[in-house]
Amino acid sequence: MSLAVAGMFMFPSFLAAQDSTAAVYDGKAFLEQLQPRDSVLVGDQLRYGFELGEVAAGTGFMLPDYSGAFCPGVEVVSPWSIDTVKVLEGRKKDPKLMDIRGSVTVTSFDEGRYELPPISVVRISPEGRADTLYFSPEVLDVRTMPVDTSAFEVRDIKGQIRYPVEFREVLPYIGGAVALALVILLAVFITDRFIRKRSKVKFGTEPAHIVALRKLDKLRGDSLWAPEKQKVFYSGITDALREYIASRYGISAMEMTTKEIFDSLKGREIPDGLYADAKDLFERADYVKFAKYTASQQENASAVPSAVKFVTSTYQEELDEESAPDASGTQAKEE
Repeated sequence: MSLAVAGMFMFPSFLAAQDSTAAVYDGKAFLEQLQPRDSVLVGDQLRYGFELGEVAAGTGFMLPDYSGAFCPGVEVVSPWSIDTVKVLEGRKKDPKLMDIRGSVTVTSFDEGRYELPPISVVRISPEGRADTLYFSPEVLDVRTMPVDTSAFEVRDIKGQIRYPVEFREVLPYIGGAVALALVILLAVFITDRFIRKRSKVKFGTEPAHIVALRKLDKLRGDSLWAPEKQKVFYSGITDALREYIASRYGISAMEMTTKEIFDSLKGREIPDGLYADAKDLFERADYVKFAKYTASQQENASAVPSAVKFVTSTYQEELDEESAPDASGTQAKEE
């Protein structure tokens, strides 16, 4: 047996100085399930123990030792535990009284009806008097799950039931996919329109060379030649030329780099000297805008005239190309 006291555990040597015990019948043991239901199945755990009321504080108990064997077919899962259910205030100078429950946890893995062993508890009062409390046993009825005897075979565990998918269940996903597709198409449309708007130069009703020459005329003079203003000066010149080139030659000059622009202008029947001067102007503008280069007074003075020369010369070539068929046609008519 193990020894316990209401509210605390004590050593077995405590009994060495006690009087002999007297047997007292004190009721019936209890048996209750940890998970209550209408029957006890294989593997279920139950509490088996006793209850005592109005136990004086300081009372000790010797409890049965079930570590070796308990009952055939029934096993002890956890050892004795003493729980205080209720504390009662005693009279003045008297010890407190408590209602206690002591129990072990048992289980069985075989179907059957088992008569559990009776519980004998040695109680030792605070004054040292010992008596034995006897609790009549309970019967444990363990059952298994019923077997389908009509088929005479053990049924396997069934899988999860798969219900058919209904249209209303997938409708939110379809709606979400359609909405996402519309958002993507709208974003592509807006982006494409923005790119087209930037790449398309709008000159209104005026010719492209007139618009370019007007913008270049505003940049004449030395008011923008100061080092801190040269970036604005050269940006204005190259932007005017980019718009003119985009309209004159049909290339997206506004989005191109200097190299890409002049690679596209190769083979366009632009005189070599004019081509080289324009390329040098664009490269000088790139140095000023991105490499913090400060152009000289001579370079600044020649910038606008070089741009004007490029516009007027290339526009004159366009006029010559348009008038060439008329001239040949007129000459043939005269002949």
